[in-house]
Amino acid sequence: MDVYQTEKPPEDSRRVPPVKEGVLNEPRGRRLGFGFFAILLAAAGVLGWFIYKGITQRVSAETRLVRETRESGVLEVAVMHPKLTGASETLNLPGNTQPLIDAPIYARASGYLNKWYVDIGTKVKAGQLLAEIASPEVDHQLLQAKADLATAQTNLKLAQMTAARYSNLVTKGAVARQEADNVISDMKSKQTMVESAADNVRRLEDLQSFEKVTAPFNGVITARNTDVGQLIDAGSAGPGRELFHISANNKLRVFINVPEIYRQAARNGSPATLTLNEFPGRVFHGTVVRNSGSIDLASRTLLVEVDVDNPTGALLPGAYVFVHLHAGRDAAAALTIPVNTVLFRSEGLRAAVVRNNKAVLVPIQVGRDFGDSLEVVAGLRPNDSLIVNPPDSLISGTPVKVTEAQETPEPKAPRRN
Repeated sequence: MDVYQTEKPPEDSRRVPPVKEGVLNEPRGRRLGFGFFAILLAAAGVLGWFIYKGITQRVSAETRLVRETRESGVLEVAVMHPKLTGASETLNLPGNTQPLIDAPIYARASGYLNKWYVDIGTKVKAGQLLAEIASPEVDHQLLQAKADLATAQTNLKLAQMTAARYSNLVTKGAVARQEADNVISDMKSKQTMVESAADNVRRLEDLQSFEKVTAPFNGVITARNTDVGQLIDAGSAGPGRELFHISANNKLRVFINVPEIYRQAARNGSPATLTLNEFPGRVFHGTVVRNSGSIDLASRTLLVEVDVDNPTGALLPGAYVFVHLHAGRDAAAALTIPVNTVLFRSEGLRAAVVRNNKAVLVPIQVGRDFGDSLEVVAGLRPNDSLIVNPPDSLISGTPVKVTEAQETPEPKAPRRN
């Protein structure tokens, strides 16, 4: 019935041969011991690896913490380089125009103003009549002086004739020599009186000529301080004596203060140009004519005069102008730095620069001040790295770390007011 029933193997084929006691148990225990020891070694290795890894990470973390702590103690700074201003730069200095000749006009004759002929803004020529003063006292004194002169001349003629007669009589022995000498001496005294009267007449004539007030030179009347009927006192003593004020505007002079380091740019005969806000884009040409020859101790500048021709009268006295001088190759080259790289210390101005990864405070000498930048004429090198916005507590030798580099901005021209 059991079709699918398999046949059992023979009984003697499934029988295991007998083994002696203890032979099978001894290799099995040994294998168990080796396995347990291997597990212990593996566990110890894993534990050692974890301990080593933990120690290594802790040491690395401590090392990194020390490094970061040291790095965080180093000041991080931004730097920029100074800008070199070449020797061919233009020196711009402010100044005020002044007339070449400027003079007040006073009266030399006392009296009342009879008439005036010019007013402010009138262009006059030398010798042109400006006003007339009525001075009858001087007129009568002149008439009297002329009469005295005529009397003296008449007396002189009589004395001369008498002296001639006595000289002829002395040669003939008709009169004494003493009488002739007395007559001759009287003639000479009469001659002296004539000369004195003539001088008095000339004096009064000159004084009478002062009744006519004239222009001493070509110019423009800039002030009139009198009117018809006003009492005029001779001379310039006391207030309110000035009648007119006249200025020669055909040539103007401008006085400028040139910094000491640029005095070579203001040599006599050097060309100069002038610009005004009133005439944008227009340039006036002038010449350096003279200087004071001495440096002012207070401002460390040289007073320089620049003359400029003004034939058309476009420039007016008192105008605010900028004088431009060509510095030339002999002028001192300078560096331009922003003001936020400078420290103000009690010992003077200091610029903070980076040298050998350390901050160094360098003493500097400043030329011109452009407002947001300074011109340094001594103390810096063109390749110096300037620290931007250095802290006030910064001292020389402080380690620093440069984070970025910037370019120096262009210096701005002085503001024209």
